[in-house]
This record gives sequence, C-alpha cells and structure tokens, in this order.
Amino acid sequence: MRDALAPDSPASAIDLRLAARLASLRQEHGLSLDALAAASGISRATLSRLERAETSPTASLLGRLCTVYGRPMSRLLAEIEADPGQVVRHDDQAVWVDPETGFRRRGVSPPARGFAAELVLGTLPEGATIAYAAPPVGGLEHHLWMLEGRLDLTLDGVAHALSPGDCLRYQLAGASRFSCPGPEARYLIAICRP
Repeated sequence: MRDALAPDSPASAIDLRLAARLASLRQEHGLSLDALAAASGISRATLSRLERAETSPTASLLGRLCTVYGRPMSRLLAEIEADPGQVVRHDDQAVWVDPETGFRRRGVSPPARGFAAELVLGTLPEGATIAYAAPPVGGLEHHLWMLEGRLDLTLDGVAHALSPGDCLRYQLAGASRFSCPGPEARYLIAICRP
C-alpha cells in the first residue's frame, strides 16, 4: 500500500476494498466522521481520505481503528479478501505493507469462518518501531516465534528481547510496542481469539 496517492496514481484493488470496508464499518457502528475522530484520535480529514482511498493507513492508524471497532487487524484485512480454502497457497496469501515503517504482514493462514486461530508472518525492518496504545480485542492470545533477526517487544511496560528460536506466549491486555534494533526481524504469530 502506498503512503499517499499522487493525483494521477490509481488506487490498488486492495486499497479500494480496504477504504470501502472502513467506510462501511463506520456506518455499521453508527459513527459520524467527527465521532470516529474523537474515539480514535485520528483527524476527521485523515479518516475521510482513508475512506476515499486517497491515502493508505499505517499499521498504527489501522490499530487505532480496529480498537474502536473491536476487531484484530488481521480480521479487518481478512474481511476484504476472499475466504481462503483449506490449502492457502503462497501466492494467495495476502501481503500488506505499512507505508510508514515498511513492516510486512503476510496472512499465512488468515482468519476464516469456523476457525478461531490464524497464522501471520511479520517482517519488521531494522530500526522500525510500531506501537499500539491498546489491543483491538482484549485477551487475544499470541504465540510469537522468532525466525530471524532481533525483536524487542514491550507488553504493558515489560520488555522482552527476542532472538531466533525464542517463543513468547502472551495475551494482549494493554499497550504493545514492536521494535527492531537489527538485523531485520522475521517472526510467526499464531493468534487465537478469546
């Protein structure tokens, strides 16, 4: 996804679907742009641009919107994709890139009807940080397994330095911060809804 569209740059298909889903979620929750701005801390102008696919949301912005709507980011992104079959081929796994940090998120086993868990591959570039003020859904269970690089993950003020092979199990309850001091961090997260 791109940070901002040039006037002559067409929005990608995923950007258009995400913009439409964000607009429909706001309507489903009966929120005006002003009310959503107050609830999320995102300006009314930015929300309007997101819903018109004039700009791509960052991971931080999506996290704040998901908190208001009470759904994990992976669920929101899965809602704009076709329901996957039993076998999710590599080429069919949706990849989303945060335009601000370069964070790449691959839905290895995305959310689907009838399944409570999902598997996500995250790649955070060296020097990048993503912070979430609150979990989108309290009590989400995560099992994060480090594949490569180094990741500093802070959960409710408690720091965890993770290296390849380490696995951190936790339930999201408060603020979280993913930071990569280098080299680039690659990790798998198994996510289970409460």
